[in-house]
Amino acid sequence: MEIENNEKTKCCESVNPVCNYHTHEDEDDHGQGLCHHHHAEISEDTGGARLLATLALNLMIPSVQIVGGLYAGSVALISDAVHNFSDFTAILIAYFAYLIGKKGASVSNTFGYRRSEVLAALFNVMILTGASAFIIYEAIHRFRNPVPVSGVLVMWVAGVGVIGNGLSAWLLHRDSKHSLNVRGAFLHMIGDFLTSVAVLINGAVLIFKPWYWLDPLLSFLIVIFILKNCWSVLKEATLILMNATPKNIDIVKIREFLEEMPDICGVHYLHAWNSSSVSVAFSAHVVITDRLLSETELLAQKIREELFHHFGIDHAVLQFETQVCGSGALLCEMSCSCGGRQNGFQTRSAGCAK
Repeated sequence: MEIENNEKTKCCESVNPVCNYHTHEDEDDHGQGLCHHHHAEISEDTGGARLLATLALNLMIPSVQIVGGLYAGSVALISDAVHNFSDFTAILIAYFAYLIGKKGASVSNTFGYRRSEVLAALFNVMILTGASAFIIYEAIHRFRNPVPVSGVLVMWVAGVGVIGNGLSAWLLHRDSKHSLNVRGAFLHMIGDFLTSVAVLINGAVLIFKPWYWLDPLLSFLIVIFILKNCWSVLKEATLILMNATPKNIDIVKIREFLEEMPDICGVHYLHAWNSSSVSVAFSAHVVITDRLLSETELLAQKIREELFHHFGIDHAVLQFETQVCGSGALLCEMSCSCGGRQNGFQTRSAGCAK
């Protein structure tokens, strides 16, 4: 049996030279087509280590704040500590989602687990919203019942929060640009950093002026900032879970680009979606003239390279045809019931006039 498998592998490599240097270990989307695989080597991700370091910092910071808040008699410090403990939970969720997302596809989960990070981002939005509600509640309470506090001690403890949260935000900033999961944790750290700065300023003012209304006012401004960023994460996560076309992808331009390539007679039934917050998948039916299978595979390799370099698509699934199937429209008939004319895009003839 092993000899047969080896011979089969050699046969596949000789017939299909463009596929023998790729693996399917990192794939999380599959469909009809030939040799669909990633064309980009994703650089080694350090998000896990950074999340772990941030996790340790966010266990230390609230512990110091609770002790300091009790000694100073500061409700603001204790509230900030509770908020930071909620962030510890949120980062712990983000870290576990990161670990789950590294698992490959399986028979029961053929798309893999990378969208677990998107779910974690949504859960973090819920935690942030709850923390914001708590801050608003405490701010209203302090407006009605101002309490004198030790400004000097508040400043010292808030300074610890500024340094710790600032360092945490810095650790997560790089990975937050391409991971929705890490971005959710990063927003937690930015919110905490601003909260600690507000408490620090409040402590400095309280040393000289008994302006107890300043603390709740700054808290309201911080909540507005937090909720604004929550909306951004919520909107992006929802679009990914709905398999919406990524915001930087224009499928009309992609169709026009592909149809300008030599040997391609027409392109129809295009789909583009985020398989995760860092990966863009694409599928299409490509009409070509009748030819040898090996020539088709070489063309597929070229198409995938062009899609990656021009549009950032790292997982393209292509179905080749010698004649148009269905209506030949831009959008698949399974997704649209408007026949050959969809969203203003006329069905295109598959004739090769090149």
